[in-house]
Parts: sequence; structure tokens; C-alpha cells
Amino acid sequence: MMLKATQIFKNYGELPVLKGVDLSIEKGEIISIVGSSGAGKTTLLQILGTLDQPDRGELWINQINPFQLSQKKLSQFRNENIGFIFQFHQLLPEFTAIENIALPALINGKSMKEAKKMALQLLHTVGLEDRANHKPSELSGGEQQRVSVCRSMINNPAIVFADEPSGNLDSKNANELHELFFQLRKEWNQTFVIVTHNEQLASIADRKLTMKDGVFLTDGF
Repeated sequence: MMLKATQIFKNYGELPVLKGVDLSIEKGEIISIVGSSGAGKTTLLQILGTLDQPDRGELWINQINPFQLSQKKLSQFRNENIGFIFQFHQLLPEFTAIENIALPALINGKSMKEAKKMALQLLHTVGLEDRANHKPSELSGGEQQRVSVCRSMINNPAIVFADEPSGNLDSKNANELHELFFQLRKEWNQTFVIVTHNEQLASIADRKLTMKDGVFLTDGF
């Protein structure tokens, strides 16, 4: 089991958002999470990605409970084991595509030469080698999101969490992005957990889990 979450509870003030979520994920799985706004999807993603802590419950990623780590060790664990893709690419505008991708590897202690070599390999995988030295403003929306996918994978993470990754794209670019997730799973055995309103993407995932009122309607194991 690559990830296991048991009885995850989270309140914001008096408002209960997550009400005992259970989830297990195997290496190489692509999981989609759907549900109406306010169901708790993004809150769950933030906790699974260690960006927020649950009020109760346990999270294990590769047999490690990240919330038992010191803040410094937790940041290192997140950098080495977890990738993130957001609806808005969140690329740094002053850096080129290859520099944006290389940044997490530099933080992880890689040399600039090694980080750029890895970044170029990822750009080749997603068909954007020729855009390596372009800044985000010089890239299309689909290209920007592909660069953000490369950035999420630069440290070979155990798992990549994507929050509405195609929500800002037209249907053509959305479809290409969805195909890319499956290509990366095939080539890299990459694991993805994707929160989405895109029913097409949700339905082609290995498992589609629906959240309502802070719990899954179907078994997350």
C-alpha cells in the first residue's frame, strides 16, 4: 500500500468539512475524486498532500506518517515524495520553463546541471523540448499546464495530487492533459490523485470516488 488514510476528520471552526474519510492507494493507480463544491475534496487533497493537518485520523505514505515529522523533515518529505498540479499553473513568471521545472530539484539539493538535465528529459516526455527556454507568458495554457506537470514530477515523487488540473483549459487541451497522465503512468508508473469536475477524466480513472458532505459515498479502500 503506497498511501493509506484512515478516519480523517477536519473542522474549520464549528464547520465539519471531513467526517471520517478512509482511502488507500496502490503504486501506479490513477484515482479521481468528484463531488459538488463544498464536499471536502480540496481539503482532503491538502491533507493527503501534507499541506494541512487533520484534526483526527492517520496518514501513511510509503510506511511513513508525515505528521509525526518535525516541520523541517516534513518539508523535506513533501519535496521528495509529493508532487502538486493546480488549476492555475502557478509557474514563476520570471523563470523559463526549464528553470520552473528544475526548482524543486534544486531545493532537494541537486546541482543546476543535474536538475536541468532531468527537467529537459521531462520536457521531452511531454513534447515541449523546444519550449524549454520560454517563459510562462510565451506559452499557451496547455503548454503551461504541461510544464507544471513536469515540475510536479521532477523529484520522482511517490504520488502527484492534481486539483482541477484541466479546469482552466479548453476541451482539446484538457483531453491532451488527461492522456498525458496515463502516458506518465505507463512510462514512469506514476501515481495520480485527481480532484476534478471533468466527468470524462473522472470516468477513465482506475477508480472514481464521489465525495458528499465530507465522506466518500463508495469505499475508498
